Amino acid sequence: PARPAMWLNTTTSLFLLTGFPGMEKVHHWISIPLFVVYISILLGNGTLLFLIKDDHSLHEPMYYFLAMLAATDLGVTLTTMPTVLGVLWLNHREIGHQACFSQAYFIHTLSIVESGVLLAMAYDRFIAIRNPLRYTSILTNTKVMKIGMGVLTRAGLSIMPIIIRLHWFPYCRSHVLSHAFCLHQDVIKLACADITFNRLYPVVVVFAMVLLDFLIIFFSYFLILKTVMGIASGEERAKALNTCVSHICCILVFYVTVVGLTFIHRFGKHAPRVVHITMSYIYFLFPPFMNPVIYSIKTKQIQSGIIRLFSLPNS
Repeated sequence: PARPAMWLNTTTSLFLLTGFPGMEKVHHWISIPLFVVYISILLGNGTLLFLIKDDHSLHEPMYYFLAMLAATDLGVTLTTMPTVLGVLWLNHREIGHQACFSQAYFIHTLSIVESGVLLAMAYDRFIAIRNPLRYTSILTNTKVMKIGMGVLTRAGLSIMPIIIRLHWFPYCRSHVLSHAFCLHQDVIKLACADITFNRLYPVVVVFAMVLLDFLIIFFSYFLILKTVMGIASGEERAKALNTCVSHICCILVFYVTVVGLTFIHRFGKHAPRVVHITMSYIYFLFPPFMNPVIYSIKTKQIQSGIIRLFSLPNS
């Protein structure tokens, strides 16, 4: 008799999140590396933001865009990980419809923001190398803020139509989601309605934004390379290219995980569920984990800022 009541409850306003099916006994062990990565992301990106705010030598367009990237990475992680750890630690699987749709909105929006910020960073490097003398007059603080607001608005508005529609759908199928966080493509599978728009629209968004961003980034690096090859001194050439290395690494990390996840979804129909789930965690956690590492290894100013920060008590 208890089961129908529970079923009735979940059909009205709750979805059930899923950790690693069939591996519930080792959820606590799986949570350890995830928690370590989570804390590393918070510390790494938090440190970057603190350094850029605190150190006046880092008050330049390049570092403002890096701050946007760090803030986006923090956003993605803070949106995703609380429900993941809730499932793995406490087996807290229930999530209300409103909370679920909000989480999906932020996860998808921030993914597009990340792509937009990487594009803005490519523009920054393009101006720095093509017009070094006019760099600060072109990329003023106002211009940087406008670019940041543009990236945020574009992402926020583009995801809104599909998330708003989730509120209208009736959900009469199984209420079990396939991840420990809410994704739009996961939720629409449970809807008992015509979901054609919600299936097609995200494909258009991905092509119109993420793919287009990548093509523009690729083209801007083609022009950067052309400019660098025109520099007479080999030393100057190496110096110019060196300022782009961190950004190129971040682009590779982001787009390789995007392509990896897409391939698994499209062609990995017969792959074990755990492969799909693990790939989605890599997609959400690998770029935010790697970006601070890349910049602290490859950027001298960030490196010296970190050294100053951690040698403070001894001075």
